[in-house]
Amino acid sequence: MSKNLTSRSEDYSKWYNELVVKADLAESSGVRGCMVIKPYGYAIWEKMQAELDRMFKETGHTNAYFPLFVPKSYFEAEEKNAEGFAKECAVVTHYRLKADPNEKGKLMVDPEAKLEEELIVRPTSEAIIWNTYKNWIQSYRDLPILINQWANVVRWEMRTRLFLRTAEFLWQEGHTAHATKAEAIEEAQKMMNVYADFVENFMAVPVIKGVKSESERFAGADDTYCIEALMQDGKALQAGTSHFLGQNFAKAFDVKYVSKEGKQEYVWASSWGVSTRLMGALIMTHSDDNGLVLPPKLAPIQVVIVPIYKGAEQLEKVRSHIQPLIEELKKHNISVKFDDRDTQSPGFKFHEYELKGIPVRLAVGQRDIEHNTFEVARRDTLTKETVAGDQIVAHIQQLLENIQSNMYNKALEYRNTHITEVNSYDEFKELLETKGGFLSAHWDGTPETEERIKEETKATIRCIPLDIKEESGYCIYSGKPSKKRVLFAKAY
Repeated sequence: MSKNLTSRSEDYSKWYNELVVKADLAESSGVRGCMVIKPYGYAIWEKMQAELDRMFKETGHTNAYFPLFVPKSYFEAEEKNAEGFAKECAVVTHYRLKADPNEKGKLMVDPEAKLEEELIVRPTSEAIIWNTYKNWIQSYRDLPILINQWANVVRWEMRTRLFLRTAEFLWQEGHTAHATKAEAIEEAQKMMNVYADFVENFMAVPVIKGVKSESERFAGADDTYCIEALMQDGKALQAGTSHFLGQNFAKAFDVKYVSKEGKQEYVWASSWGVSTRLMGALIMTHSDDNGLVLPPKLAPIQVVIVPIYKGAEQLEKVRSHIQPLIEELKKHNISVKFDDRDTQSPGFKFHEYELKGIPVRLAVGQRDIEHNTFEVARRDTLTKETVAGDQIVAHIQQLLENIQSNMYNKALEYRNTHITEVNSYDEFKELLETKGGFLSAHWDGTPETEERIKEETKATIRCIPLDIKEESGYCIYSGKPSKKRVLFAKAY
């Protein structure tokens, strides 16, 4: 297996693209802008999905499924939402093909089979879901509705990149309906915290919680809460968003309920989602020039055992020696693989598992059996040690915990050293080019200033951090008074 990746310092973008393909995570497909998620990549996504699903259910949500297609009139109902997504929509206009009379073996769209109303392939599901909720909600007794769906969506992207931006991607989207504004806001904030908990504790990626500026807000939301992460190239990545939708969709679809006082009231709403873009965040936060580095909590294989042997007899000895260890590790819910392929050398296997980011690798040969020891290599630091057989299970358990926290701490240290306070536009521009990261700067609060900064530097306001302190100052661009700093960065 050729492991030679372009180095991150040489070309970060090329390094990322090569790593996704060489580590067997995903590849481009025959459909322009769409990806094939390969079994190893999908196994990581399934682990993410399982943890998130558990967290959603623990916070009172249930799963449902809604149609892939949204009638254009539904989509138009919430004007801001329709405008926000209009340029990215795939549209179904016909429902049948027929043989092309002019070209043998070819098919053509049957002009007789035009749909009365075009269908949008969902870019997000608020419209179809709120049209449905209208039938489900009559009184305060029907609220709250707390639903999540696991689905695919389509946003017609012209410049695509595996996991980070593809025309079709996988995600979950939560859609909730509430009797009061306070409940809907509480829900949006709660889900932002669930996402932060997942990304930090399972993905080992530190995040900043905040709200989006008006121009970066989800189309159709009154407020967008977000978690922002920082990648190793100093660019930010939006890792998850949660939206307080106010009564915008309830008014668009006329969703009312009878309150306890017998009054007709519009329902309040939230929606929230994370996608396979989290795979991109996982790869870009931790991986190195040798390949993928996976946090143990999300690694499909946590421990791989590579036998070192000559001939079938020695392999059998290694196999019977390590069988009790494999069973013991499985009892502790540690996923383990014994790689006894005779088609590849141990050296090849070491490279392969390094590239695939397996957290812990054991090598076992004749000498290890005689001394009852194991050679243990950890992927995050690329260090090796010899461990006595009677301590190996406890050692591996502790090692997996250490790797998880070490990965988080390393990413946190990088992130913290890449948040810089800037007080002038010249300093802002210089740091964007030389250091990157989050730039904490005063902004006058106007969309015009935000747009000009974006046009001139490609940096956007990533978020207004929730824990930011009031502090009077002057906007770095316009010089007008400002009450607090916001975080700018170049972003994916």
